[in-house]
Amino acid sequence: MKKQHIKKTIRSMFILLLMICLLTGCKTSEKKLAEESKEPVKISIILTVDPSTGTKNEQKVVEAFNKKYKGTYELDVDWIVETEADYRQNLKRLNATDELPDIITDLRMLPSFYQKMIAENRIADLTPYIDADEEWSSMIEPVVQEGCTYADGNIYLAPISTAAFSCCGIFWNQELFNKAGIDSFPTTWDEFWACCDKLTNAGITPLALHTDGTGWAPMLLASAAVASSSEEGAEFMSLIYPDTYQNASGLELANTLKRLFSYTTSNALYNDFDTAYNNFFTGKAAMVPNGYWMIDQIPDGWEQCVRFSSFPGNTLVSSPETFGWALTSGCSEEVKEGALAFFKFRTEFNLLEKEKMFSMEKKYLEQEGKDYVQKNCQKEMERQIKTLLEQLSYESTEVRVDFFNGEELDVKEIRCVIRRADGNPPGEGEPDQVKRKLAQVYNLPEGNINIKIQE
Repeated sequence: MKKQHIKKTIRSMFILLLMICLLTGCKTSEKKLAEESKEPVKISIILTVDPSTGTKNEQKVVEAFNKKYKGTYELDVDWIVETEADYRQNLKRLNATDELPDIITDLRMLPSFYQKMIAENRIADLTPYIDADEEWSSMIEPVVQEGCTYADGNIYLAPISTAAFSCCGIFWNQELFNKAGIDSFPTTWDEFWACCDKLTNAGITPLALHTDGTGWAPMLLASAAVASSSEEGAEFMSLIYPDTYQNASGLELANTLKRLFSYTTSNALYNDFDTAYNNFFTGKAAMVPNGYWMIDQIPDGWEQCVRFSSFPGNTLVSSPETFGWALTSGCSEEVKEGALAFFKFRTEFNLLEKEKMFSMEKKYLEQEGKDYVQKNCQKEMERQIKTLLEQLSYESTEVRVDFFNGEELDVKEIRCVIRRADGNPPGEGEPDQVKRKLAQVYNLPEGNINIKIQE
């Protein structure tokens, strides 16, 4: 009886333990399921789709953020196909109807609206969050933080950019320049205006500009011209909101803008940058001012003729606060935390992209540089040979320039198949004459020049 009692007791304890384990397991499973079923905090944002290319702007960073914070935060993007002017107009409408997204972009491009949003407490002051996060604040470049600091000393625009990524210059069409007989981009403003005249005389519109959306593209040119003209001009253009334009620099700015628009397309007025973009990439204009970011927007087939230069006077215009990302006031604490996490992520993302750009492997950079130089030197050499042969009454049917692939890209051999441009048969010794001329011009041994005259 005693043994039976002990067995029953053990059996009961085993059953009890099994039930406890099962219950514990159920609770653990329930907890796990609850955690897995928990929806991430969604942060609403409106981003644009480039009407010209169909590219979703900022798609790369959105996908990277959502991947990193999967299950915790999610950028809920409303992708819209709109012009810049339409998007900014819609921001005002959304503000009036209290339908703004949690994160606003491009706010800096609407100065009066930006001021209104601050005055009405519609966007959050980010200063305390930046100050409290040492890791984030250490990522922010001082010049960017300064550019994002408002007159009251607070930061309303997230300082997520880098100065390197906000530099603007001029994209130009080398083929159109060559048609006008212009060999290189002008280095001074006098040369720039002369270049515009030369393009105009060749039947080519010099500039792709616009007026809508604050007219920022022509303002880049005008700002560069005024800033490089004098110390006073540079100081004037460094101000976000000058007290007055009634001074020498303000007058110079107005006159420069007037002069610029005498060299642009007929549809520049009352249109936004998309129009300027299309005018440039359809060959209707030879130059367009913009920042580095347009490199990613160069259409296929245009890489060979599009070049990028600083403004005349070796000037680059930079506005580190340009992104204009702000947090709408009144968001829930969860959404606010998610938006701040995104701003921090965006800051780090930009820094990593900058480091990637500036710290590529030396070997890779060297090879890329060699490939670029070789390709462009060869093209330029072939162009020069064509000009020379025309002067000698020849035309080329085939030109090939070979280079060494070593440290120095010296010309190894020039091979030409040519014929008389005037239709006359080649005279005796003419191949040698062309060889000698090429050897003199390019300081090459005649043995490196191979000429064949085609009847």
